[in-house]
Amino acid sequence: MTTHTVLAIAPPVLARLRTLDDAGRPCTPYEDPEGGAPLRCCLRRSAPGERIALVSYAPLRRWAAATGVDPGAYDEQGPVFVHAAECGGPDPDSGLPFAHPGALRTARRYDAAGHILGGRVLDLAEDPDAVIGQALAEAFEDPRTELVHVRAAEYGCYLFEVRRA
Repeated sequence: MTTHTVLAIAPPVLARLRTLDDAGRPCTPYEDPEGGAPLRCCLRRSAPGERIALVSYAPLRRWAAATGVDPGAYDEQGPVFVHAAECGGPDPDSGLPFAHPGALRTARRYDAAGHILGGRVLDLAEDPDAVIGQALAEAFEDPRTELVHVRAAEYGCYLFEVRRA
């Protein structure tokens, strides 16, 4: 059985995004009146009244730079919510993030060149952890899979990254 690690956006990247996002826009924090925004810094939903920001993020960019590959057109960017200030990151005992019954997710696999190998739509139904866990196990059974991006199916937004442990 392949083990894997769920990753939030790294603190040094968050520090940059809280100044200038990946689209070159300044960060504009605000108070979240309702809560519920999926925070990619700590992999949980926001609470009412928390200061957050919606920033543009290119999730494949940092991995590609660190591994010396050019993902080409796969270097896409999109909106993500983050805390407006440092938050301490994810709780290691919280389980799989954003996994709740009825949610639709996609698991997109990337190879060592940063190219998409394939993807799968996931209906989290009644046992979200099992559905995501099975999809990740299947993804990492393919030795070409370097990482997986889990995304919200409804909007296509990046939620978190998974790598081999």
